[in-house]
Amino acid sequence: MDNIIKSIRSFYPMSDESINLLSKYFVKKEFPKKHLVIEGGKMDNHVYFIEKGLSRSYCIVDGEEVTSWFSRAGDITFALLALYRNEPGFEYVETIEDTTMYAIKIDDLNALYEVNLDIANWSRVVHQECVLSLQTRRIERLQMSAKERYEILLKEQPDLFARVKLTYLASFLGMTPQHLSKMRAQTKSNDIHPIF
Repeated sequence: MDNIIKSIRSFYPMSDESINLLSKYFVKKEFPKKHLVIEGGKMDNHVYFIEKGLSRSYCIVDGEEVTSWFSRAGDITFALLALYRNEPGFEYVETIEDTTMYAIKIDDLNALYEVNLDIANWSRVVHQECVLSLQTRRIERLQMSAKERYEILLKEQPDLFARVKLTYLASFLGMTPQHLSKMRAQTKSNDIHPIF
């Protein structure tokens, strides 16, 4: 669980005691590539901590998959409505690579918040950062050109271009695969090639 612990402590200096308490509730899950971990419209009462691998979150809009997020080693993934309102979520979470996750029941996590300040504070900080990141992406879509959004993603998360299908990246960036492919051809930085 090295990647998970490192990530937890990058957000909040959680004690060994608190990490051990949290991990007592973990159930290890091994998922193959292209496995649907969470299905939209169905209740999933877990938060998943990713130790190894990569997943994407997406929604179905007018019959098309629209990628909203990528989660990698050290990240958490979950259905928003399930976590916040105890209702079936609208998003799907699918593994992009063979992925190792540790699942914890939402009820257990909520109970830990009540008795452990470390875990509660870590969760607060993680959720603040996620909201900030989502809002930043929303503003970028409103104010930046497609090329600017592409350049930011290439700079901030270059590994995605070697690990993720072009169609998923294009959807995440809010453009067609053809547009993204054309932009990539025009960019001098062709060291990283997406999976087609």
